[in-house]
Amino acid sequence: VFIMKRDLVLPVTLIGLVFLSVWRSGSLQHITEDSCSVQILVPGLKGDAGEKGEKGAPGRPGRVGPPGEKGGVGDKGMKGAVGRHGKIGPIGSKGEKGDNGNLGPPGPVGDPGIPCECGHIRKVIGEMDILVAQLTNELKFIKKAVADMRETDHKIYLLVKEEKKYIDAQAYCQGRGGTLSIPKDERINNLIASYINQAGLTRVFIGINDLEKEGQFVYSDRSPMQTFNKWRNGEPNNAYDDEDCVEMVASGGWNDVACHITMYFVCEFDKETA
Repeated sequence: VFIMKRDLVLPVTLIGLVFLSVWRSGSLQHITEDSCSVQILVPGLKGDAGEKGEKGAPGRPGRVGPPGEKGGVGDKGMKGAVGRHGKIGPIGSKGEKGDNGNLGPPGPVGDPGIPCECGHIRKVIGEMDILVAQLTNELKFIKKAVADMRETDHKIYLLVKEEKKYIDAQAYCQGRGGTLSIPKDERINNLIASYINQAGLTRVFIGINDLEKEGQFVYSDRSPMQTFNKWRNGEPNNAYDDEDCVEMVASGGWNDVACHITMYFVCEFDKETA
């Protein structure tokens, strides 16, 4: 509790002293008449709550707080609008040639050509065709009668009447761009057999051996043997563990023989390289 005297506020202890002084003098009633009035302030009952005051002015900003914890990944947003077109890229490399298209319709009929008297030219061409045919026949005769060769559409066969070991015979044929003859079917086998008979021979080396692996016969160009073969009865038998090369007898049959013996042989050449 406080006492107000004019503009001064006195503590409660001073109020007590003044009250006692006045009581003793018996002049309590004169207090109100004193030029210095004294008011005793006694707290009253608690009043009702007042109306809510108007919103005050915003206070000044507080200090920046510490950064919060990192939040989790939010939901995926909606797809945005299509962006504007980018710049045109560089020209790509040239692609591979495509398949031929379908044939187009026939074109219009052309104008008639200039008349030509080509009878003389046609006659010369015909005479040249006849000459080429004659030269072709003569060449075949020379190969067969003079050079004593045999041929098919793609191969030329030459009987070499020089006795050589198998390895030397193969080297002879290879040195001239060929190989020892390789009968891969019945037709070629019969051609070589006929060749032997007409030459009056009984046997020749052919391009088959198992020099690299016993019992696994391959052709002289090292390609594997196919299904065709003309082994004689009981052959190959590798007699004396020394028969790694192959001969053809006049009947066309095959027989394995030792590679170190010597005999005639037949070379084979491709027509493109002969």
